[in-house]
Amino acid sequence: MPEKKDDSAFKKQLDDHYRWPSKYLFKFIVPSGKEGEFEDIFPGEELKFRSSKGGKYISISADVVMNSSDEVMDIYRKAYKIDGVISL
Repeated sequence: MPEKKDDSAFKKQLDDHYRWPSKYLFKFIVPSGKEGEFEDIFPGEELKFRSSKGGKYISISADVVMNSSDEVMDIYRKAYKIDGVISL
């Protein structure tokens, strides 16, 4: 998700591409050891984890039903609070 000033453009892109409710695929990369923080962001959801070749990073995927673009944006805001996170 872009920085705060571009929230409206990102929201418009989401609303143009998806009909809510809809499944949305989140993908993140975090330093190893941070993956547990995503269980708090996605309680009760199935998360897929994959370690990097060197083991320094973990990729995380979550295919989740979202009810609106605002819900998607809220997930990104929570994820960006995790130190070292990269969204794909």
